[in-house]
Amino acid sequence: MSDETGSATGTESGAAGTERRVRVVLVDDHRMFRTGVQAEIGRTEITGVEVVGEAADVDQAVTVITATRPEVVLLDVHLPGGGGVEVLRRCVSLMGAAEDPVRFLALSVSDAAEDVIGVIRGGARGYVTKTITGTDLVDSIFRVQEGDAVFSPRLAGFVLDAFASTDAPPVDEDMDRLTQREREVLRLIARGYAYKEIAKQLYISVKTVESHVSAVLRKLQLSNRHELTRWATARRLV
Repeated sequence: MSDETGSATGTESGAAGTERRVRVVLVDDHRMFRTGVQAEIGRTEITGVEVVGEAADVDQAVTVITATRPEVVLLDVHLPGGGGVEVLRRCVSLMGAAEDPVRFLALSVSDAAEDVIGVIRGGARGYVTKTITGTDLVDSIFRVQEGDAVFSPRLAGFVLDAFASTDAPPVDEDMDRLTQREREVLRLIARGYAYKEIAKQLYISVKTVESHVSAVLRKLQLSNRHELTRWATARRLV
């Protein structure tokens, strides 16, 4: 998350005088990212946020959420075992509980329309990207706890457009061949990111990025990243 250091004062002053409390579970397959979020928002005496559990994949997430019954779950979209949508599907009864429902806030590196729409259709109350500041993330958590819908600014338009239309989105067979991680790498490559930048953005190694790019080129029957960029631009994925 960007500007975390600069936001600390705002986070402390914003929550200390309110006596607000919220119990949160962090679901993300990158341990270092979970550690960073925990350090930024998990100082309960200052932020009012108590992190009561963590999970790195779908099965772990469902187990931890069911056991702890948090008020808010920070949910990554791309997880081993079926992704954030699968977690939402398996936690429908918890979201729909008459008393103390579990609410979900997606927190992802992806800002792709299909990812945003997928988790919102699945029942998440909001979607913010990992560029969010610590202060804004704490505020978003409390807003979701209170039943509000929260989105990073440009993402709200995706949801409005999707739910304003009664037409189902067309099926893209080429995109369906790609895994969620390959789609992430595809978009970043198409936006001009270098392999090192993608590795840092997605918390993976440069070698893993290279492997994903090779897989994408093979599946889409493309020869190089320039063709890949044209392919992605034609589908408005950039």
